[in-house]
Amino acid sequence: MAELLGRRWTAAVLLAGCRGARRFAEYRAQVPGISDRLLSTRLKELVRQGLLVRRVVPSTPVLVTYEPTAGGAALSDALDHLVRWSETHALAGAGD
Repeated sequence: MAELLGRRWTAAVLLAGCRGARRFAEYRAQVPGISDRLLSTRLKELVRQGLLVRRVVPSTPVLVTYEPTAGGAALSDALDHLVRWSETHALAGAGD
């Protein structure tokens, strides 16, 4: 799990899902700079690890959504604390 979270963009994608992204384009909008190919890869990895669930609605066009599982939401909460901690400490250390 630590290896997955250490990969570039993984935490940002998970956080985007917990902040309301559901469709691919919403994830892309919330994670600026990520390529479509890499976003697709990270979504698949998070689904495989049980942190996101992928749902396909048979419609025209097909609707695919990704939502955090309970475990994904819990991990996202922990990551959110780390993000806030790093922002606080980065600001505090900037004047040193």
